[in-house]
Amino acid sequence: MNGTVIPHTPIAVDVWNLRRAGPARLFFLTHLHADHTEGLSSTWARPLYCSPLTARLLHRRLQVPTRWIRALELGESHVLPLDEAGRETMTVTLMDANHCPGSVMFLFEGYFGTILYTGDFRYTPSMLQEPALRLGKQIHTLYLDNTNCDPTLVLPSRQEATHQIIELIRQHPQHDIKIGLYNLGKESLLEQLGLEFQTWVVLSPQQLEVVQLMELADVFTVEEGAGRIHAVKRAEVCWGAMLRWNRIHPTIAILPTSRRICISHPAIHVVPYSDHSSFSELCDFVAALKPCRVVPIVQGGPYQDYFQDCLSPQLLLEPQVPLSVQQYMGTSWNHPKGWGQALLLERGPKRPKTQGIVFESPERESDPPQTLRNHKRPKRSLDPELNLFPQCRDSQKQPSLPVTWAEEQLPGHLENSEDERDWPQPFSSDEAGQTVQADWEGDRRPAGDLGGKRSWGPQRVCWREDSGPQTSPSKALRVPTAEPWIMALEYLLTPLSFLQMGYSSRDFDYHVENYLRSMGGGTHLEFFSK
Repeated sequence: MNGTVIPHTPIAVDVWNLRRAGPARLFFLTHLHADHTEGLSSTWARPLYCSPLTARLLHRRLQVPTRWIRALELGESHVLPLDEAGRETMTVTLMDANHCPGSVMFLFEGYFGTILYTGDFRYTPSMLQEPALRLGKQIHTLYLDNTNCDPTLVLPSRQEATHQIIELIRQHPQHDIKIGLYNLGKESLLEQLGLEFQTWVVLSPQQLEVVQLMELADVFTVEEGAGRIHAVKRAEVCWGAMLRWNRIHPTIAILPTSRRICISHPAIHVVPYSDHSSFSELCDFVAALKPCRVVPIVQGGPYQDYFQDCLSPQLLLEPQVPLSVQQYMGTSWNHPKGWGQALLLERGPKRPKTQGIVFESPERESDPPQTLRNHKRPKRSLDPELNLFPQCRDSQKQPSLPVTWAEEQLPGHLENSEDERDWPQPFSSDEAGQTVQADWEGDRRPAGDLGGKRSWGPQRVCWREDSGPQTSPSKALRVPTAEPWIMALEYLLTPLSFLQMGYSSRDFDYHVENYLRSMGGGTHLEFFSK
């Protein structure tokens, strides 16, 4: 596939893979050869700019909907918007590429400077007489067709190659002539041959449709055997076909191409007729334009710094993309309001790397344990200071929360304790402070202290053996989890006086457990040790 997404612009030329196109929003087609239309089909749904002849062929051959095709006249300057509101614009001019029917070169002018995109082209000196190039504009970037960019490959001009073909046909006056062609191109060569030998040129119906759009001389027909010259597909010219044709009538085949081909039959003749510029023509073209930079178009094609001496000494700076264009390049095509709805793409914050103890999300159980389903919650206190979350704790519609399992030892003060499947009861700052202070003086490590790490969501709690005083092994205990929002809300609504006592959030659960024990309501783990 030969196409380019021009950096720092929303312009894509001969690129029809939207994933590869990335931020491109303006799509241009140089010509209709298969290696420049890969991915373009009837499902295309973006504005597409091309020449009028290519526009007609595009709809008939690839069934691209006409509502997406924008035909631009050659030789005229067309102003296109580069953002949503049209504050930033560019000028594009189309010029004949002298390659195949409808092929054009694009001259782009905007905040990015002046860019000439040749596409596939065959250089002629008359191209320099185009008004868009004749004004002496400085070409900052030249995207060049490098198909024949090889000094060892010497090609004749198309006029010279046409003369070689004519002489070859004259040497075989009694033979039928098979011209092996690709799908599109060299129609002007067939016209010249028909006029030179005053014979019909037999084409396929598809090829006839193309020449009719080109308004060439009336030397073409679809009637088999009407004339000596017959245009066939390149792949049809082979050993077997030559044997079959010569059984019917003496036949020679001519392949007008600059490609290196292995000849399989003595009656097959290769003539170096090319629709791409030769190396010497490329040198003349670049020397005449003197661009600041040359970029090859054909991926994997021959190219080296052959034109370094022909470049302009002007320093080429990276263009500054206007903010409105940046927003336009981030547009979401799938937005329900249409292809013009702006949507800036932003990356989310990176998650910090986990250090120390790793907390994993628990697997939800289909049904809570029977102990939890039968447990009655303690009544709510009437003290308004002690009822911080009545809407959460007393709701009869509150679903049961999942539980997780801990297989390792717990700190000594939690061993053989019980667990309630209920929200922690609210507490006052004075009572909590007294309970915590008494417990702390007893040199018992807080249950919520996991080496300084705390997670505020559903998690699998893994207690380390060295997290507290060593005790005898206990049976497997299940540690309940709380919803993230309720844990955060409890901490945020904790009285300020409680926090001023110097207790950190990581000890919060431990403080709550001591308070509940002092109130006679039991602890969170009591039910699991019964």
